[in-house]
Amino acid sequence: MSRSLRRTPAMVDVLGCLLGAGEAVWGLSISAATGRPTGTVYPLLVRLEQASVVTSDWEPANDRPGPRRRFYALTPAGCDWASGVCAARQPARSSRPALRVVVA
Repeated sequence: MSRSLRRTPAMVDVLGCLLGAGEAVWGLSISAATGRPTGTVYPLLVRLEQASVVTSDWEPANDRPGPRRRFYALTPAGCDWASGVCAARQPARSSRPALRVVVA
């Protein structure tokens, strides 16, 4: 990872959500699962992608009304790094409820 990233509680929540998903996750569902506002989640996802921790892809054209969604997933190296970050922060988060990811 070329950039240093501040390990904030919001980052730990987003990384935990991505780790728990096991597949690419829609950005808005990350916001809903973490309880973090989109104004926090999307800039964080951009920084994680710039640091090569996360990749993103637009959903293919579909018959669903509305704009296309962008899906995010951890890179292999990002998965290892995220596991370490989340494990290091686990004691501080023990009182929070488990995050549920909604995959659309």
